[in-house]
Amino acid sequence: MFKALVVEKDEDGKTRAGVQELDESRLLQGEVTVAVEYSTLNYKDGLCIGPGGGLVRNYPHVPGIDFAGVVEDSADPRYAPGDRVVLTGWRVGESHWGGYAQKARVAADWLVPLPEGLTTRAAMAVGTAGFTAMLAVMALEDHGLKPGDGPVLVTGAAGGVGSVATAILAKLGHEVVAVTGRPETESYLRDLGAARILPREELTEVTKKPLESETWAGCVDSVAGAMLGRILKQMKYRTSVAAVGLAGGAVIEGALITPFILRGVNLLGIDSVLRPQQDRLRAWNRIATDLPMDKLEAMIRPAVLADLPALGADILKGRVQGRVVVDVNA
Repeated sequence: MFKALVVEKDEDGKTRAGVQELDESRLLQGEVTVAVEYSTLNYKDGLCIGPGGGLVRNYPHVPGIDFAGVVEDSADPRYAPGDRVVLTGWRVGESHWGGYAQKARVAADWLVPLPEGLTTRAAMAVGTAGFTAMLAVMALEDHGLKPGDGPVLVTGAAGGVGSVATAILAKLGHEVVAVTGRPETESYLRDLGAARILPREELTEVTKKPLESETWAGCVDSVAGAMLGRILKQMKYRTSVAAVGLAGGAVIEGALITPFILRGVNLLGIDSVLRPQQDRLRAWNRIATDLPMDKLEAMIRPAVLADLPALGADILKGRVQGRVVVDVNA
């Protein structure tokens, strides 16, 4: 038997989530069984836990799109009992039972060996949000970004992706400008390494200008909407924006083709769900070396399985700062 947060749907279509004891025979198919130690909380998790179930199609369901733990049993030669592993993406926690449980069974291809020096707890302080942030930083570097090129903008900076991106970019030597709509997070962002805090309202006005002054050497954007439309007009020549989210809306308001054809600006879409294994290994190895662990620790908000229904509602309302780390065995 093992504990899990289970989401069930009533006959009237309403969902409810609560901690239950499940028999191991109920685990879904997969080559590897993992004794989960930690999970985390992402926006998608909030959708899956909350009323209506969001992204979930089949019930009962165990959410949790991320987990880290120790291999308990494996039918795949790449993994042996005792190996420490991490999983993000692959629609786990959406279409496949996820990490809000003491046990998980998944396809071997979905797992990544945990790099040396990175604990399972630290891996879940990183989670999909931090993994996505690292992918965004790598994409900007692959398109030429170097320390000293100028200020790098991070939008939604107090959130999961933004927090990790800010810490990584600052450690790499970049001048990080953190955008936030929550003034109370200024000291938190400065502690992560932000050189300057930019109020969100300074970038949300839709303008008709085709271009604005060249300001930013790079950008990790989790907001999109009108803010991204404005940022694109302010990018320096031949620089890039790594787009990781759409908290401000899927439509890029006020956007014109001008930045792309007159300044050669790149808009880089960052997908973390179906990322090839080679990219995953590269990103997790970079995380182990380029994310300052003291800064990561400062982002952590501890939680247990029973806390998740309330935390899921909070993250959907933008009330979660930093990274929630869920001890599934507490």
